[in-house]
Amino acid sequence: MNHLLTPLQRMSRAGLLATLSLAFGCLAPLLANAAGEPQRPVRIVVPSAAGGTPDTLLRAITSEITRSTGQAFVIDNKPGASGLIGMNEIVRAPADGLTLGYANNVTLSINHSMFKKLPYDPAKLVPVALLFKVPNVIAVNPALPIRSYAELVAYAKAHPDKLSYASPGQGTSGHLTGELLAQTAQITLKHVPYRGSPQAVTDVLGGQVDIMIDNTPTMLPYLQQGKLRALAVTSLTRLPQLPDVPTVTESGLTGFEGVAWGGIVLPQGAVPDLSKSLNESFVNAMKAPQVRERFVALGVEIIGGAPEALTDYANKETVKWSAVVKRSGIEPQ
Repeated sequence: MNHLLTPLQRMSRAGLLATLSLAFGCLAPLLANAAGEPQRPVRIVVPSAAGGTPDTLLRAITSEITRSTGQAFVIDNKPGASGLIGMNEIVRAPADGLTLGYANNVTLSINHSMFKKLPYDPAKLVPVALLFKVPNVIAVNPALPIRSYAELVAYAKAHPDKLSYASPGQGTSGHLTGELLAQTAQITLKHVPYRGSPQAVTDVLGGQVDIMIDNTPTMLPYLQQGKLRALAVTSLTRLPQLPDVPTVTESGLTGFEGVAWGGIVLPQGAVPDLSKSLNESFVNAMKAPQVRERFVALGVEIIGGAPEALTDYANKETVKWSAVVKRSGIEPQ
């Protein structure tokens, strides 16, 4: 037991109580009250803006954990610089259980090939859980004479260098999904990066850009209102919200998948048992009916699984997107 007691002994009294509160779930209020100290909220650093997909999904999950255990959470959004600002905040945080981090396809995988040297080491973060996958939708302005993936490919080949696609930014899943699509379909698409989804969607709706590739939760309202026309989804299976929209795989590119995903991590040095107990809390929260219903409505696939699943998937995605970036000729910053 010494290997567990040593880091715990280094914690402050309040830090130890917070760790125990998380580990024992429903006993959190009792532990805090018995010590005569108020229960401290756990901070989750999210390297993206408030109101985005990660922010929305994490609030649903943590609200359920709070409801079932009494443990409070604070979502601390630190957007900017392809997630570097937020990730630096996570790696510098004390490993006392009071700060968790949200890490995703960009910060754990794509950034490896987008930067010559990362200011943080993803391998030193302690995995907690792979939470979910968020498919992308490939959609066009309805004014374009393109109604399917096959027609998109045909149009691109008939009009070389004409079609452009918008994404929420350089190095996002929308950006690299477009690169993967162009490479595998052997067509040319011009990437137009934006600083987030709102302006990107605005310009596609206005006809300044032809195609939009972005996460399902962002795209669904525009698709349901008929403001954009969906051609394909980038998950391996169809989405219940868009049952008539085929996958890219169904449309001819077997095994094609280009999704965003995210999970929870701890700073380096966190107690291993804390990762396991946190994993149980997050996985159980995602099983709650109200959370599942919320995720399904947004087109999000719940994953869960052991902490190691996050590491394994991140490693696999790193190899995949590194190859896409290399073939595209994108120069690392």
